[in-house]
Amino acid sequence: MTRRIVVVGGGAAGMGAAGGIKAVDPGCEVTVYTGFDDVAYSPCGIPYVHGKEIDSFERLFLASKQAYVDAGIDVHYKADVTKVDVSRKVVEVALEGEVSWDTLVLATGFNYADPGVPGGDLGGLYYVKNIREAIEWDKVLDAVKSAVVIEASPLGVEMVTALAHRGIETHLVDPSPWPMSEVADPDIMEPVEESWRELGVITHFNTTLEAFLGDDRVQAVQTSEGEIKADLVVVCTHKEPNNTLGVSAGLKIGSTGGFIVDERMATSAPGVFAAGDCTEIPNGLTGVPLQGLTGSHAYAQGKTAGINAAGGSRAYSAVYVPWGTAAGKWIIGGASLGETTATALGIPYVVGSAQGISRARYYPGVKPVKVKLLAEPGSLRLLGAQMVGGEGIKERADFLAVAIKFGLTLHDLATMENVYSPAIGALNEPIVVAAQSGLDAARKS
Repeated sequence: MTRRIVVVGGGAAGMGAAGGIKAVDPGCEVTVYTGFDDVAYSPCGIPYVHGKEIDSFERLFLASKQAYVDAGIDVHYKADVTKVDVSRKVVEVALEGEVSWDTLVLATGFNYADPGVPGGDLGGLYYVKNIREAIEWDKVLDAVKSAVVIEASPLGVEMVTALAHRGIETHLVDPSPWPMSEVADPDIMEPVEESWRELGVITHFNTTLEAFLGDDRVQAVQTSEGEIKADLVVVCTHKEPNNTLGVSAGLKIGSTGGFIVDERMATSAPGVFAAGDCTEIPNGLTGVPLQGLTGSHAYAQGKTAGINAAGGSRAYSAVYVPWGTAAGKWIIGGASLGETTATALGIPYVVGSAQGISRARYYPGVKPVKVKLLAEPGSLRLLGAQMVGGEGIKERADFLAVAIKFGLTLHDLATMENVYSPAIGALNEPIVVAAQSGLDAARKS
């Protein structure tokens, strides 16, 4: 009998799951339900279209709708799943009724946290997520003179930069003392703030949002610092797992609100898997559950869930979270812990840091690169890293996440080999110099 698998959600996790299913069992009946008009586009690219770094939204689509038809994946668009019944193995779909399944994959994604202030129903509040809405909002941006971004989350950092590049007077309101304060350290973000000032961005840190003001449309935001006029407000609050369907079905959730899954991405309910922003995954170093990771994490989780849902075998490991993004004129990134997070968790550490360069000093286009490494006192095992620079941050973040995963030490990094070629790498690799700095600090402590 043909296995029938239903996937709820058409983002990176959902379509990764659908592909994983077909890879294991090409004859399997795969149905994907999404409440949107499209699947498998890159929402992460939306700020860069708004900022004119990418010239069209069409570039963000990863495949045509016909490609999924050809692959044997039946995608139902604008089809909201309203209920999951685990005992009867059915989902209820708006306008379609009940649909049975042998195996279910939930990839329901995230919702932005409600700002929780008056005026949340006004027009002119933009939540960056749906590409069709983004296309319409992009037309609005041509007439916007002043905009406010709420919260310096990773998306908020990207949207601040995009709006400033667009020539819009941009204000950033955040209750924390510096951008991305939950994951990034102040010394890493300081150059970003400086570049924003150069772009004319006005930042309001340690400032609380109190209300959105206006009649039908937002005209200003009220903050603890005063009123800020705005033609547009971009709400970039933190991501919360969209867990309503699973919770109603009795699936267990963890401290983040995400579904608890094992290494197979299986939930607490037999035959039900979950992947992406609706789940929580442990940090490999601390065991602390994390939710709302990157698109690459969501896709890999979806692949794992789909392969296992179809009867295959794949495990998804705990994460060490390499991360990075463009911010102002800089690129920031890191892996696992920074000083702020380590301190909050009560984890002792030794710091090594270095200010280096991305290429030979005499080669055109050379960029600065700052690397900061955290290591465990005594063993000097690498705990985390943070960086800011003009290029090469992504590759270093990827490598350092692997180094943390496999227990490399400052001794290992201080003596590592590195590529030297004037056009692509400096004689002194900044990671090496930072590790040597950490060894010096450890000897002095």
